Amino acid sequence: MKGIITVYKTEQNILIHTVCAILVVIASVYFDISKVEYCLLILVIGLVIAFEIINTAIEYTIDLAMPNIHPMAKMAKDAASGAVLVMTIVSIMIGLIIFLPKIMVLIR
Repeated sequence: MKGIITVYKTEQNILIHTVCAILVVIASVYFDISKVEYCLLILVIGLVIAFEIINTAIEYTIDLAMPNIHPMAKMAKDAASGAVLVMTIVSIMIGLIIFLPKIMVLIR
């Protein structure tokens, strides 16, 4: 739990992910999604947050091992944050697949 608390205290991005997750949960209740859709959303929310925590751990480790800027350290940090970005894009795509048809029905 200390690691999760530390990440929430030090990383702004995880707060953004958490706010988005709360909005998705509210939308899930409003649109009365299926159990399978809930499972998919819980999975991708958990993965995005887990990736963000892992990214933070990688960044802290690199900063400890390599306090001076080094091109390979930057590449490792960029790769870790890229993994978070990919998982975030995947979660947005899944969210669109689930919610877009429901939103379209509401608009019509």
